Amino acid sequence: MNAADQAPARGDAIWLTFVPQAGREQAGRRPALVLSPASYNGKVGLALVCPITSKAKGYPFEVALPAGLPIQGVVLADQIRSLDWQARQAETIGPVPVATVEEVMAKVRALLEE
Repeated sequence: MNAADQAPARGDAIWLTFVPQAGREQAGRRPALVLSPASYNGKVGLALVCPITSKAKGYPFEVALPAGLPIQGVVLADQIRSLDWQARQAETIGPVPVATVEEVMAKVRALLEE
């Protein structure tokens, strides 16, 4: 997927440009996991995503990506962002297993429901 193509879907790992950023937010061109459904992303032009980092620190809101994916690292479930996927030049990496997406969603729910 390039910026002009179809909207990313929930469970897609995508490349995005996380600029601008502030403070402790992830920055630069990096992978992210899409949490919002394609129907929303396509209609609104935004996507809810969590950045992925290769530097695991053992934080409780990290979710490890399973082996065998084109990227490795952890999803930062506590750094949810709503981003314009076209303006940030989204490119699809590939799908993330449903079990991993569900684990991220559970951590997001735990964060919001406290």
